[in-house]
Formats: sequence, C-alpha cells, structure tokens
Amino acid sequence: MNKANGSPEGASVDLSVLLARVDHDRGLLCDLLSIFKREFPVHLTSLQNAVAGNDAAQAARLSHTLKGMLANLAVTKAAASASRLEGLARAGEISALGDALATFEEEVQGLLPEMESYMAEARP
Repeated sequence: MNKANGSPEGASVDLSVLLARVDHDRGLLCDLLSIFKREFPVHLTSLQNAVAGNDAAQAARLSHTLKGMLANLAVTKAAASASRLEGLARAGEISALGDALATFEEEVQGLLPEMESYMAEARP
C-alpha cells in the first residue's frame, strides 16, 4: 500500500492513520472499506436529494453521518467539508447548502476508486 496521501483529486485517505486505526489488520481494513463502498453512495445520493428539496434537517443528519464515516476512514479534508455542510444545515442556511454540497462533492471525487485500490492491495 504505497499510494501517497495527497492525490490531486482531493478526498485522499491518510493511509498511515487508517492502517494504525485498524492495527494494520488488512482483513479488517478490507471489511471497513467494503462497508464504506456500499453505504457511501447511498448516503451521498440522499444528501443530494435533501439539499435539492431544501430539507435542512435531513441534510444535517446525512452530513453528520457522512462526516463520521469519512473521519473514521481518515479522509480528513472531506470530513471537514461534511462538517461545514452539517453546520450550515443545522443553522438553517438553506441558500448556502448548494455551494457547500458542490464543495463536498469535489472533495469526495475519486474517493471510491481510491478505496478500491486500497482494498485490492489489502486483500490477504
């Protein structure tokens, strides 16, 4: 697993932190990445729908969920972006959610393929 932290697409995982969190257990890492790969797109689509529907309460809940998922996997820049989205949604700043969502989407662009590469490398 030699992919550098800091890919040009944003959303880069701090792999050394992530590996330390799972005590270098490659099987556990694969399990966590598999769960993320399955759940992340569903939550992202739901967030996009909540923002499009001006549903601040739902956007706040989903942003919070995504923030936790990303923080747990050491995707710190995207987690911070999700946190900003959550804060705006909780404050009821509906007009700012679209731009914040666009920023978040930029931050997570390329994340799933990056996770795929880590899964391929981590398989025992």
